[in-house]
Amino acid sequence: MTTIHVCNHTTPEAIYPFDARFVAKRFRHAAIFGALDALHPGETMRFVNDHDPIPLLQQMQQRYGEQVEIQYRERAPEGVMIDFIKR
Repeated sequence: MTTIHVCNHTTPEAIYPFDARFVAKRFRHAAIFGALDALHPGETMRFVNDHDPIPLLQQMQQRYGEQVEIQYRERAPEGVMIDFIKR
């Protein structure tokens, strides 16, 4: 008899890093939205970028509304770290 084991490696507290500095600019927004779409409720994407992504945040608000919470963890001239939390 063969036993199949299914592992679920996600937990509600899961934090997944996303460093946008290493994604080609022309692909960044599509990659970010794809990563956000893949999150389950309660999971977090920890986003790092070399600048404050105000246009991206506006697009996120239009696309996700209150489904994604935005929490700045670091905000400095050399870059930002933001947690995007899926609700």
